[in-house]
Amino acid sequence: MTSPFSMSARQGGQPKLPTPPSGWPIGCYPTYEEAQRAVDYLAGDDFPVSDVTIVGVDLMLVERVMGKLSWGKVLVAGAVPGAWFGLLIGLLLGLFSQGEGLVYGPVVVGIAAGTAFGVVLAAANFGMNKGKRSFTSTSQLVAGRYDVLCLPRNAERGRDLLAKLALGQPPSTP
Repeated sequence: MTSPFSMSARQGGQPKLPTPPSGWPIGCYPTYEEAQRAVDYLAGDDFPVSDVTIVGVDLMLVERVMGKLSWGKVLVAGAVPGAWFGLLIGLLLGLFSQGEGLVYGPVVVGIAAGTAFGVVLAAANFGMNKGKRSFTSTSQLVAGRYDVLCLPRNAERGRDLLAKLALGQPPSTP
């Protein structure tokens, strides 16, 4: 059953379930930035870019280590979100408590309690995992290369335009 607010894949919307990309390859690039530049070039020539898909091939998860964790960093990292959560709870309690205006007691108590709970939870988590993961990192999904695919009806024109891009020629229309 469809709703009036959803688009089926036949109407130009995205498929609802994960599906492999379709189309013919019209370009291959070592970086996402270059593939994006190629699609921008096609768009600059009034190419129907809705027929184009950028596909990352040879995916890898890259984890970049940012630094070593210490007790001080862990406790501060737990205290800050705890204090914010405590502030939110304190403000809500202060707004709905008996009295004139905003009552500051619940706000102060909320911040103090939130900070304490944040520190305790962060310390417990770090203490249980000590030695197993005592560093911070960020993860990123990257591809070994990026293929630009196009539906068959415009693939030949797209390939010709990207050949002009490789030669350094500007798009034919501004």
